[in-house]
Amino acid sequence: MVQIGNEKMTKLQKGLQNIALGKYKPVHADALTMIHANVKDPVPYCLLGAIASEHGNHVKASELFLRAVSYAPTEVCYYAYAAQVLTVLGHQNQAKELADGAAGLEIKDAFIADTIGVVYSRTGFHEKAVPYFEKAVALNAAPANFHYNLGASQQFLGNFERAKQAYTQTLERDQDHYRAWSSLIGLGRQSLDDNSLDTLISLFEHHSDDVDAALHFGHAIAKTLEDLERYPESLNWLHKAKHKKKAALHKEAFAYGHMFTAAKQTFTSQTEIEPDVSTRAPIFIFGLPRTGTTLVDRIISSHPDVVSAGELNMFAGLIKEATRTSSNMVMDGETLAAAVALEMNTIGRQYIDNTSELARGAKRMTDKMPLNFFYAGLIHRALPNARLIVLRRGAMDSCLSNYRQLFTLQYSYYNYTYDLEDTAQFYSDFDALMTHWRNVLPANRFMEINYEDIVFDQEVQTRRLLEFCDLSWDEKCMRFHENEAPVSTASSVQVRQPLYSGSIGRWKKYGDKLEGLKEALGPLANGIKENGN
Repeated sequence: MVQIGNEKMTKLQKGLQNIALGKYKPVHADALTMIHANVKDPVPYCLLGAIASEHGNHVKASELFLRAVSYAPTEVCYYAYAAQVLTVLGHQNQAKELADGAAGLEIKDAFIADTIGVVYSRTGFHEKAVPYFEKAVALNAAPANFHYNLGASQQFLGNFERAKQAYTQTLERDQDHYRAWSSLIGLGRQSLDDNSLDTLISLFEHHSDDVDAALHFGHAIAKTLEDLERYPESLNWLHKAKHKKKAALHKEAFAYGHMFTAAKQTFTSQTEIEPDVSTRAPIFIFGLPRTGTTLVDRIISSHPDVVSAGELNMFAGLIKEATRTSSNMVMDGETLAAAVALEMNTIGRQYIDNTSELARGAKRMTDKMPLNFFYAGLIHRALPNARLIVLRRGAMDSCLSNYRQLFTLQYSYYNYTYDLEDTAQFYSDFDALMTHWRNVLPANRFMEINYEDIVFDQEVQTRRLLEFCDLSWDEKCMRFHENEAPVSTASSVQVRQPLYSGSIGRWKKYGDKLEGLKEALGPLANGIKENGN
């Protein structure tokens, strides 16, 4: 809880404490009383914003927090709250501007320092986040999560030893911090002489009733067993952990089929393209997660004319705002179906405007949100000059890599990864959608590239990528692993190493344990998808 030194703001502190306890009605009543007494008092607007945020009304919360900022432009806490909720809404430019505004103000509270660090982290500025996380720890070293946040940003920046230290500090304060455990195990290879297998199994059993904790511990156990080359056991632990999570979900937790069907209707052979209003040509890199999207992003963003904006929810968020569909999901079939009628030039202008800060002055920018493959048709309509690159990878390796990965639990988009057969179905639907895009999108705007080809023929494929993006040849793109820009994805460790072929055909190490997956994939399991290259 934020601790504010100004005695005039003790009501804010007390109100926030009551909100944390779920006492919304009395706080709401007190806030209205304060507004009647002084309409420019920032405290009640912040309290009402906190209540709105707690109830998921982030648009209203942002309006209230911003009003508090306008009435108290020297109080850093209001900047922090407003910026944080803006990141939830996907308004990254505005969130960063507020965080930058807070930078010139004195920060005496560890919670506020940590919150500003979170804002910078969510907006992709991890180099700016680290000093605030360090300040939070310096002001109050007790909370485990302050150390965890510091560790995550250090990992994304490639400072793996510092990340390890921060995760270790997290666990010294909270031995049960499951996210710190899974992050720490993911940093390096476990060995027979140096592993935490027994501790992790004990923690899994102790937290077996907490599906999220069990999922994290189960993945950490599976990663350890895989490092020890005990592959069948590793898969068994994944099954065990993921089964708990899937069983806790509603049967219709996410309607993937509707999304794939609706996506195809957003651009067909009869779709007319509006004249492009922008000369900007962002580069969208997408595909199934864990199939090489980060690798291609690092290759292209190693070019001196290109900067990576990371994985942005920006385009999907703009579509959601424009359609105003009733669902509580940013990305779903209803929203995609409604997007067919949108004037996409407007979306294109908004995208360019909203990513200007993330472009950091570079001539070109990459956006590597994997699930943007649902939006390829809409992206082409909104930004006809944009380049669309989709990663393809062998079906068995693609499905296994998705199943092995612990994705964020914040969104339901990755629910298919809790079951191998569901993963196979998702891959099949993805493959059909890519066939559709290949048939209807122009070849000079939509490109498929195989992960395996990049690994075995790096220079030829790198030249092909640069030519497609209308970029000159640059040797730095061959040394992508030397790129020092942050990587806030599951590949943050791997992409800082030269190419290696060890992950190709990984599924064969599991023996007959993946026969069910192979059967579910059918003909798709037999090799790499041909893409007409």
